[in-house]
Amino acid sequence: MESVAAGPGPATYDRIGTGYRLICRPDPRLHSLIGQALEGARTVVNVGAGAGSYEPEGADVTAVDPSDVMLDQHPGVRKVKAGAECLPFPDGSFDAAMAVMTVHHWPDVRRGLGELRRVARRQVVFTWDPAHRPELWLLEEYLPEIRELEYARFTPLSEVVDALDAHTVLTFPIPYDFSDGFQIAYWRRPEFYLDPVVRQASSTFAQLAPSVVEPEMAKLRADLDSGAWRRRHAELLDKESVDYGYRLLIAGETFGPQ
Repeated sequence: MESVAAGPGPATYDRIGTGYRLICRPDPRLHSLIGQALEGARTVVNVGAGAGSYEPEGADVTAVDPSDVMLDQHPGVRKVKAGAECLPFPDGSFDAAMAVMTVHHWPDVRRGLGELRRVARRQVVFTWDPAHRPELWLLEEYLPEIRELEYARFTPLSEVVDALDAHTVLTFPIPYDFSDGFQIAYWRRPEFYLDPVVRQASSTFAQLAPSVVEPEMAKLRADLDSGAWRRRHAELLDKESVDYGYRLLIAGETFGPQ
């Protein structure tokens, strides 16, 4: 594995990334959507690659991440330790660059998106719009502290679209049985939030002190035991998916069959 300075400070996922692959299992529906956006790309750089979720089959993928813990879990051969803002590749090195639920971790989002545009002919970015409503009930009823963290680190979608010069914005409603361990994944399965292993795989949960989280999880457990949660959220129980503001952005060239 090549090593390139990742910038000041330890990477967030060096602290919380152990066992990440066990909880954050790629969802086939999101995998299909991202795969369609990358169709025709033979060389791909995955920036903020983590454990390698959603990488296209059949492509030559280079994984980039600032975290040793995450790169150690990546199954690929080409792995580079680096931050998004300074990618160690010449201009136009790849057919496509992908970034999945990672831009909110970048210290300089515009610079990082500029690097995606510099090193690849097409860019595919999956992210979340902090201005979207509805928001997850967990924030309103139990942990508004998560809202504060999310709004502080997520760049408004319009700014990401502008910096990327995205020509396509696709909505991805979150299915009720979404297999990836995003914080939003359990909107219809609230009992999962009671599991500390599940919470540890979420970067926002992992940043909150146990003294904040544990009393609220005790309240959630009591609401589930009493049926209060189900009564408050009866309208969710029959839904197959909900649009919580997750978007796939596509920019750059469109490829024909290879």
